[in-house]
Amino acid sequence: MARVALPHWPGASVQAYRDRLSETGLEPIDICSGNLEALASCNGLLLPGGVDIDPARYGAAPGRHTQEPVPERDEFELALLAAALARDIPVLAICRGHQLLNVAVGGSLLQHIENGGHEARQVADKSVSRRHAVSLAPDSRLGEVFAKAALAVNSRHHQSVTPATLAPGLRATAWSDDGLVEGLQSDAHRWVVGVQWHPERLEPELPDFAQSSRRLFAAFAAQVSSGRKPK
Repeated sequence: MARVALPHWPGASVQAYRDRLSETGLEPIDICSGNLEALASCNGLLLPGGVDIDPARYGAAPGRHTQEPVPERDEFELALLAAALARDIPVLAICRGHQLLNVAVGGSLLQHIENGGHEARQVADKSVSRRHAVSLAPDSRLGEVFAKAALAVNSRHHQSVTPATLAPGLRATAWSDDGLVEGLQSDAHRWVVGVQWHPERLEPELPDFAQSSRRLFAAFAAQVSSGRKPK
């Protein structure tokens, strides 16, 4: 069974990511801080969502809305990503992971989306995702996966990659209507994809979202399973 590294920081829940990976036949391997060598036995890497990245990583001072960073987590996940890119194993980067990918290869971030339109809402003491459309580049990994020009996605973020902050080594492949970069890929690697939304969530309030999202995990699984064996 092909194995996927899943960084797990204390206090962060990764169960939904485990579930989606397991559904595709992949074996999720939790990798905790200080265990970088465990990546050597894995065939792919999934970078999950989480707390804001330290703005110092892209040469900026924290904005007033930026969360308290966890520098140790940034360092650990950046090291995992660097090792995965060096081995050219498949990478799926989600939300924070999407942003981390951009920062890792020389980009930066918009630290706060002022209109608040991409953040989760509180409804009756429950955190509910926003919903919006993204446009997909047809000549891209995401375009191939979803085979359509637009897709309805969930949204739970207040920071973003923008055209102005996009890393020179990446290509934008999905955009929200307000111009934020919602999908990324590296054309220099076999299969490296970032999405700003949360495909791991079932989102019962969003019809057909889970079924559609499983196509992305299936595409990732196909790449992980068909690739080279761990060295």
